[in-house]
Amino acid sequence: MKTQHTAGASSFSFPEPVYVESAASIVSKKEGEGPLAGYFDRICPDPMFGTKTWEGAESALQRETASLAIQKAGYSPKDIRMVLAGDLLAQTTASSFGAAGLDIPFYGLYGACSTMGEALALGAMCVSGGFGKHVACVTSSHFASAEKEFRFPLGYGNQRPFSATWTVTGSGAVILGDRPPALSVDNAMRTDAGCVALSGITTGRLVDFGFKDSLNMGACMAPAACDTIFQNLQDFHRSPGDYDQILTGDLGVIGTKILLDLLRKKGIDLSENHSDCGLLIFNCQSQDTHSGGSGCGCSAVVLASYILPKIASGEWKRVLFVPTGALLSKVSFNEGESIPGIAHGVVLEHREAEE
Repeated sequence: MKTQHTAGASSFSFPEPVYVESAASIVSKKEGEGPLAGYFDRICPDPMFGTKTWEGAESALQRETASLAIQKAGYSPKDIRMVLAGDLLAQTTASSFGAAGLDIPFYGLYGACSTMGEALALGAMCVSGGFGKHVACVTSSHFASAEKEFRFPLGYGNQRPFSATWTVTGSGAVILGDRPPALSVDNAMRTDAGCVALSGITTGRLVDFGFKDSLNMGACMAPAACDTIFQNLQDFHRSPGDYDQILTGDLGVIGTKILLDLLRKKGIDLSENHSDCGLLIFNCQSQDTHSGGSGCGCSAVVLASYILPKIASGEWKRVLFVPTGALLSKVSFNEGESIPGIAHGVVLEHREAEE
C-alpha cells in the first residue's frame, strides 16, 4: 500500500504519485467552433448524439468518452476497477444510464461543476490506497439538459443576462493508475518528454456568501475558489509562482474578477498565471456565451484536451486545477435558499520519461 500524507488543514500529498494513464474529450458543435477546437478528440455536430432525448444524448456522450479514454490507455472495461462519474442532472441520471453499458463497478458523484475535481481526488485516493489499479473519472454536461433541469425550456426563448454562462455540451474522462502510461503514438498522456502525475489534492469546503442568483454562477463559486486556492498555498507552503498555471473551472468573466479581487485582499496576486476553463473554451463575444462556459463538462474537456497534454510535454511543470461548483437544486432555489459554492484543488505535475 502506498503512503498518503496529510498536509495542513485540507490537503493530501502522494509521495508515490498517481499517474494519468489517458484522457479523452468529446464535445458538440458550439464547443467545436471555439478557441480549443483543435484540441478535442471528437466534435459531434449532432447535439442529440443519435438519441431521442437531451438526457439520453448526455448519457451517450459520457459513455462514448469513457470508452475512448479506456481504449486510449490500451485497456478494456474489465481492466478498470471502478468508475467515478457525475453530471448535473437529478440523481446523476446521465452518469447512471451512461455507465450502465460499461459493466464497471460504479460510484455516482455530485459536486455540480466541480465534479471532475471531486472524481480525480477520490480516484487518486483509491489508486494510492491500493483499492484500484486503474480508475476512470468521468463527467459530462449538456446545454439543453441543464437548461431543462435548472432554468427555462428552450422553446420559451428567455433572454439571458450578461452574468449568465453557457453550459458546455461535452464530456471529459481520465484514467488514473499506479504506473506511468506506456509510450504510445495514440496516447498524448505519455510523450518522449514524460507524463502527468497527480501529486496532491486540496479538498474544498462549502462556502456560502449568500448569493441567490442562479444566472450568476461565477459570483456564487468565486469565494469557494478563493478559499481552496488560498488553502492549497498554505497547506503546501507554496506561492502562486510555484505553479505554471492555476486554472479554475468555470467562473467566467464575472467570477474571475471576483476571485482575483478576493485573493488580492489576502495578499495573493494571480494576475500572471491564472486562467479559467470557462473563458478558454469559448470566445465569449463572437459566440454569444456572455460570461463564458460552465457545466460539469467544461473543466473536464479543457483538462483532458488542453491542460494535460501541456503537462505531459513539459511545457507546464506544475499546475493547480480547481474546478468550481454551485450547489443548488430546483427545490432549494425555488424555496429561496442561497447557493453555496465548492471547489476542489488537484495538483498535477510533469514527470520525466523513464525508459
